[in-house]
Order: sequence, then C-alpha cells, then structure tokens
Amino acid sequence: MAGSDAEARTPDGDGVVDEQTQSSTMSFTGDFSAQLAALIAGGVSKEEMESISALPSGSALLIVRRGSNVGARFLLDTDLQVAGRHPNAEIFLDDVTVSRRHAEFTRHGREFHMRDLGSLNGTYYNGERINSAVLTNGGEVQVGKFRLTFYSSPLDTSLTSASAGN
Repeated sequence: MAGSDAEARTPDGDGVVDEQTQSSTMSFTGDFSAQLAALIAGGVSKEEMESISALPSGSALLIVRRGSNVGARFLLDTDLQVAGRHPNAEIFLDDVTVSRRHAEFTRHGREFHMRDLGSLNGTYYNGERINSAVLTNGGEVQVGKFRLTFYSSPLDTSLTSASAGN
C-alpha cells in the first residue's frame, strides 16, 4: 500500500518530520493561549479564530450566531457604527424584528459600548435588555432575532489583563 505509511507523508520523504517545516511563526502568552482554547470550546471555527487573532488593536469583531446570515462577520474599527435594517446601516441585519436604526456601537479607546436607539423589540446583552452596555470579550449581543458574539482584539485583551494585575 504505497502512500499509507508515515514516511510517504513527511515533507522530506525520509520518515522524519522536519522541525523547521512544522514550526509556528507566532507564539502567544499563556493568557492568550487559554483564551483561544476557550474559543475553540465555545464553537469558534478555525477561520473565525484566525480572524479574531488578526484583529489590530482598537478593533473588534461581531460574528452572527443566529439569524438569516449565520457566520457573517462585522468588523468594528471606527468610533461609531449603527446596526439596523436600513440598507445604509454599517451592520445591516435584514429582518422585520430589527428596527431601521436599532442599536449603535461606539469605540472609546480600546473599549466598545453598545446602545439601543429606541428600537421596538429592544437590544439585549448577555440575555438582559439594555439601554447601554460595555461589551466584553465573548459577550452575546441580541438585535431582533439576530444573536452575535463580540470578540475584542487579543492585543487589547492582553493589555487589559496586564493592566488589571497592576
């Protein structure tokens, strides 16, 4: 059975895995590695993890977990973004349960806030109806029938963890 043994699958064909070929180009602190492990356990795909890991400081990502466009990603990288059913909304959520201007996301330094804009069905954060909230990594945002998970930049998460210890 040619090709079924480990030797045929190694990059150099000699049955020995070349460490240079298998090495990683990135290394992470223990805190970040633990966060990635938690994301895997929480159902985050490899592609989503790569997107989250690549977020620059001062940005965040909303990933749709429930609604008509499951898996859609919305980058939060400006000081103000509106979520709603209006076609010009930066975060366009097309469903009658979503108001035209439903909620807004604002950036304050490395922190993100969410505020309901007087929507008919309300805005929820981690299962509670809110007028406004400070978003934390892994928090669940609900706008109409859409549920989205918030992920902040790992660079900001590690900075926040480091400053909390001082």
